[in-house]
Amino acid sequence: MLSVSEVDAAYGRARVLFGVGLEVPAGSLVCVMGRNGVGKTTLLKTVMGTLTPTAGRITLDGQDITRMPTHQRVRAGMAYVPQGHVSFPQLTVWENLQVTLEATAHRDPSAVDEALDVFPALKEFFKRPAGFLSGGQRQQLAIARALITRPRLLLLDEPTEGIQPSVIDEIENAIERLHREAGLTVLLVEQYLDFALRLADSFVVMDAGEVVHAGAVEELHNEEVRRMLAV
Repeated sequence: MLSVSEVDAAYGRARVLFGVGLEVPAGSLVCVMGRNGVGKTTLLKTVMGTLTPTAGRITLDGQDITRMPTHQRVRAGMAYVPQGHVSFPQLTVWENLQVTLEATAHRDPSAVDEALDVFPALKEFFKRPAGFLSGGQRQQLAIARALITRPRLLLLDEPTEGIQPSVIDEIENAIERLHREAGLTVLLVEQYLDFALRLADSFVVMDAGEVVHAGAVEELHNEEVRRMLAV
């Protein structure tokens, strides 16, 4: 579904990605791993179009999207949940969901019900401003908002970061359900090794802006791979 080939990216003169390549087959869950600061988030931003690569090629279903604007990528079936449990903090949970729905091409109200079916706990907080939710609740809201667009490819950046263990389990179960049962393709950035082991089909390890290893998830048990991920 997604192909990233020889992609370079930079912030001004600071080059961050160096010839990065990876493949995300349709229906798979690929986990991008690596230490802090190696370019994982930059890779997702480049795939989503919020950062334009300086070289290389990105395709979705064989179509070149390297220079495609972000909103067109959303319409093509991509959704992105960045780090930080992003929401509109002054709006209620319900208003956050409705704002997202109004921005979709389909504007089908049943998409909200579908997202809430994945995260039913959000129904208890419909009238609460998102800024007053816990980190875990805001993360569930962020993913629910992405699901309202009915994506075929979901990009998740560190969904477990700063979240209590009980909610991590809920998010893990939701991602597994979306991937295994609904067939959603997922590109996941995650440092929590056990989380990746339970969910991913394959993985890539990044270091210093490059992909240094890739393989089936079973290889994450390999000591050499674990050393690459050690802080």
